[in-house]
Amino acid sequence: MPVSRPELQPALALTFNAFVWGCSWWPFRQLEALGLHPLWATALIYAVAVAVILALRPRALGQLLGTPVLWLLVLAAGTTNAAFNWAVTVGDVVRVVLLFYLMPLWAVLLARLLLHEALTRLAALRVLLALAGAAIVLWPPGGGALPLPRTLPDWLGLLGGFSFALNNVLLRREAHRPEEGRALAMFGGGMLVAGALAIALGAAGRVAPLPAPAPAWLLGAATLALLFLAGNLALQYGAARLPANVTAVVMLTEILFASVSALLLGGGALSPSLVAGGALILLAALLAAAGPAASG
Repeated sequence: MPVSRPELQPALALTFNAFVWGCSWWPFRQLEALGLHPLWATALIYAVAVAVILALRPRALGQLLGTPVLWLLVLAAGTTNAAFNWAVTVGDVVRVVLLFYLMPLWAVLLARLLLHEALTRLAALRVLLALAGAAIVLWPPGGGALPLPRTLPDWLGLLGGFSFALNNVLLRREAHRPEEGRALAMFGGGMLVAGALAIALGAAGRVAPLPAPAPAWLLGAATLALLFLAGNLALQYGAARLPANVTAVVMLTEILFASVSALLLGGGALSPSLVAGGALILLAALLAAAGPAASG
């Protein structure tokens, strides 16, 4: 899809956001090596974002507290970030990102359930392509078993993609709400859900406790928080100036950034099944972007 000169800067802004997210697995792994579990890292990173939003838009807190439906967005956005960041830290990055991008499947089902959108032929085709791609990615190497998630990163990648699709559907349904309230719900979700999980799993001995303050991980977490903030600002700038279908296509470059960085830095490996399944999942995502209004 060609991008005209006036659209170049917004497209570059979206590409920057995709780059930040696609390569975020590496700093998360560096922080984990310093003793900071990805759940703690996510909670701290989004706590910085929440502090910035409240400092600049203090009325956002009243909007969130006074709008119960926004707490669904808190849960969806928080689950997305906690699941994705944890998955890419401990799993094969390429595999996790592909499973995460089964969003066209979940988006069709959730839009039908929550927005009462019709199930069109194009939407049904996207579902079939996404399901076929997922089956190929998840099929056991030796065969003889159902293509189901087999590891924690698999489950987290699927959960992250589902909750991201729910996040996007809720954003569309609540688009009339004030922007700062929705932004606080999304960033607050990253802080609250990841923090609650870290505390609960820590009490059960499944997650290492928050390490003692040290310059290395504090600086790393602060830098990543600033990158995520810059990426979010770039996303808002680009998405506000480009058609929704163009935005969706540009954002798919996250798969490219994640895959290339993982292959270069040892965070993942390609296999024939990943290539074949990933091609079908990517095709489903592209059809979603090219569909009418990038939705149905």
